[in-house]
Order: sequence, then structure tokens, then C-alpha cells
Amino acid sequence: MSNLDRITSDPSVCHGQPTVRGLRYPVENLLELLASGMTIDEVIEDHPDLERADLLAALEFGALASGMRRVVPLGAA
Repeated sequence: MSNLDRITSDPSVCHGQPTVRGLRYPVENLLELLASGMTIDEVIEDHPDLERADLLAALEFGALASGMRRVVPLGAA
């Protein structure tokens, strides 16, 4: 089941960056927290207005976004 409906983009919120449920939590920042080693439970403890599904949506969004770019070695270009 996809949680992508929790990811929104509004020019009046965080300069249009993708955020969770229109809150001022950019997906990028949430991914950085998780990449730093914080668990989902730790992030929620620090930010109680977030839900587990919000962080799963951020992970899903990040996974899909990473597939949009190709890395081509310079010698192959």
C-alpha cells in the first residue's frame, strides 16, 4: 500500500519543497534524519505531530525520486 498521498507540495509551505501532509517537514530533512541513524520511533519521539506512515511515505518518495536519475560514468558519456 502506498503512502504517497501524504506527500504534498505547496508554494506557500517550505518554498514548494515536498513535505509531509502540508506540515513544515520537508521530505529531504526527514530522509536526512533517518539516514543519520535515527529510527522511525526516535524521529516520532522528537516530532510528535509526525506519524509512522509519514516517514514511510518519505522513504517511498525518496526511493522513487532516486530512480529518476541515472549515474553515467564520465568515460561512457
